[in-house]
This record gives sequence, C-alpha cells and structure tokens, in this order.
Amino acid sequence: MDLTGARWHKSSRSSGNGGDCVEVADNLPGVVGVRDSKDPTGPALVFGPGAWRAFVAQFPGRD
Repeated sequence: MDLTGARWHKSSRSSGNGGDCVEVADNLPGVVGVRDSKDPTGPALVFGPGAWRAFVAQFPGRD
C-alpha cells in the first residue's frame, strides 16, 4: 500500500514519554495508517476505517 500522501499526527498525550508514540494518518481514502513515531520510515499497519473506529472506541476520552 502506498502511504506517500499520508499526513501523520501524534496524540497530544504522547508528550509524557519523551514524545515517542504511535502516529496515525487518517487522510487517505478507505484506510487508516498507524506507525511508530521512532521509526517513521519503517513499516506501518493499515486498517479499514470501521476497524479503526472500533479499536479507538475501546479507549474513551483518548485522542
């Protein structure tokens, strides 16, 4: 999957651990990308929007 146009962002809650966190790209049609902020050129996981919403719903109050 080509994630070249992905706009990655970190949670505002990531500052407590040195700024290292997962990054999410939700600007791509039909997919949500997730990667490790410490390795931005490394592998990324790709989820469908429904699967990502179901995952995030497990953590109320988190961004």
